[in-house]
Amino acid sequence: MDLQEFKKQQIKEQLGIREDFGIIHAFVDFANVNHWFEYDDQNINGEPLPLDQRLSIDLQKLHDFINLFSKDIRFYYGHDPTKSGSIGFHRASKYVFGQSRVFTKPIQKIKHYLNPAELAATTGLVNLDKLGSYIIIPKSNFDVEITLDAIRLDERYNTFCLLSGDADFAPLLRYLKGSGKKTILIKGGYIQDVLKQASDVVINAQDIKQYIAMEKQKPGS
Repeated sequence: MDLQEFKKQQIKEQLGIREDFGIIHAFVDFANVNHWFEYDDQNINGEPLPLDQRLSIDLQKLHDFINLFSKDIRFYYGHDPTKSGSIGFHRASKYVFGQSRVFTKPIQKIKHYLNPAELAATTGLVNLDKLGSYIIIPKSNFDVEITLDAIRLDERYNTFCLLSGDADFAPLLRYLKGSGKKTILIKGGYIQDVLKQASDVVINAQDIKQYIAMEKQKPGS
């Protein structure tokens, strides 16, 4: 066993991923993953972050980490073709994960009207029309697409690995477990018990921060 294989085996053991999990396929709900470290105030070494820095997901590191245990990685996220940053991210994600492994659709922009308490607490851009004050919330859920793909491709894997903390995936996890699959959930922050109960292994994003995160300059700093 070479050094790389030894490291790979060590990480799998630390995460609780056993040999009997067989072939693993990973499905990345990036809209959820992208917010895992949004409020972190410590870097990957557990040291305080400088005030002008924040943690962000490093796409290449995320790919390389998942690749340690998964035979296939499917990457899902919403795309806004009107923004240059989104166009650049689109190119980067396809470069890292592969042209045929990135699945996207346009982001929907939804008006959310603010009640007085929300309005007082909102620091972002607030718009006003005849109905009141509102903010624009970008939304692009992939629970339907991921669920359909997971079921359609289930003969190709023994273990389904989901990177998301969205409770909408609980029925899918229960279905796959009932079909004889093992399930791995990699999540950030609090999740509902229904997700835990439907998962053979639950991995907290904080425990893998060193493998998938990087420091970035805060906007406007």
